[in-house]
Amino acid sequence: MKGRIGMVKARIPTIILALVTLLVFPIRGVQAENWPRFRGPNGQGISHATTIPAKWTQDDYNWKIALPGTGYSSPIVWDDIVFITCSEQEKATARLMALNASDGKTLWEKEFSFTPYRMNRLNSFAASTPSADADYVYALWPTADTTLLLAFDHKGNEIWKRTFPGVKSQHGPCTSPVVLGDIVVFTHENESTTDPDAPSFWIALDRKTGKDLWRLPRQTGPKISYSTPCVFPSADNPQALVFTSFSHGVSGVNPQTGKVVWEAGSAFTSRVVSSPVIADGLVLGACGDGSAGKHIIALKPTEEATPIEAYKITGSAASYVPIPLAADGLLFTCHDRGQISCLRAATGELLWQEKPAGRYYGSPVWVSGKLYVITTDGEVVVVSAAPKYELLGVNPLGEGSQATPAVANGRMYLRTDSHLVSIGK
Repeated sequence: MKGRIGMVKARIPTIILALVTLLVFPIRGVQAENWPRFRGPNGQGISHATTIPAKWTQDDYNWKIALPGTGYSSPIVWDDIVFITCSEQEKATARLMALNASDGKTLWEKEFSFTPYRMNRLNSFAASTPSADADYVYALWPTADTTLLLAFDHKGNEIWKRTFPGVKSQHGPCTSPVVLGDIVVFTHENESTTDPDAPSFWIALDRKTGKDLWRLPRQTGPKISYSTPCVFPSADNPQALVFTSFSHGVSGVNPQTGKVVWEAGSAFTSRVVSSPVIADGLVLGACGDGSAGKHIIALKPTEEATPIEAYKITGSAASYVPIPLAADGLLFTCHDRGQISCLRAATGELLWQEKPAGRYYGSPVWVSGKLYVITTDGEVVVVSAAPKYELLGVNPLGEGSQATPAVANGRMYLRTDSHLVSIGK
């Protein structure tokens, strides 16, 4: 779940990767200042803000608000609006909220009711992170009974609504939508052990109308995946949407046609919760079980149908739920049990591993050379994103968290179980 159950030839600097992504999928508005989806632009967790401190107290908060419910989704930001979801689990209701980024006041909210169902205690009706562009915000609500995808304009007017079948799974569903240019993409997978006849597919919709553009049938396997796709930009090969899943491994899909361009079908041996990462021409994906990662695999897409395996990471450097992060030739992983590791992105060579605080279910973000990640106890750990370990700060939020920070327009937004905090000037 998003909180629980969430290179080889030439190194492309992080800022160039972001620019290439924008060229591939032109988006209205200045995306560089926004945080439009789970884990920011292209899902890579990168920000070049220079106004986020490494240490702070509550006196440094711009604002802190109590949310009308709990949740594990992450905030997103477009211009001066923060979008976030929360839920009241006992009532089986959830809300999409739009907040003023300057003071945290509610601009509008939408409430939804669902049929109660059994899910993992670390899952929630508010586990999926919305996505936004210059015109709309897109909220996905997958449940065991039904799946809703809705588009609202930034003033809260409903633009369109789509209803899909529910998701059948052991721990309950959670997947987040992604908007790329004029398409909205999300995954809809089922578990064969729960319902062998339930179809699985990945789907792209027209962002303006909600109509199907393509639907890629996928195998209904024994474990659904909780991964959110990203874009693999390449000067040598066709651009691809990258999906990771237990049943199909690592897949590159043409975003215009929905056809598989390349695929490493046997990449994973256990459940996929983490999302894919792009690192210096490689695609990285992780899998695991229980509270530990099994391995992280690094693949190089080529003109062939099957990517080339560059290396595998195992042991305590292999994260499970938290997504790895790649920047400046380095790869950082946060293990569910608390270890933070730094490796060479091109080779997987381990440079250091430390355990500065508690466990992690949220994913790290990189902000101008510093790594920020929230522990499950609600402490924001800040370390230097460098080949040498340096702990810069451990900042308590006063409440547990399974969310990933968002950074936009010089501010960081930190979600705990029932509050939202803004910090940075």
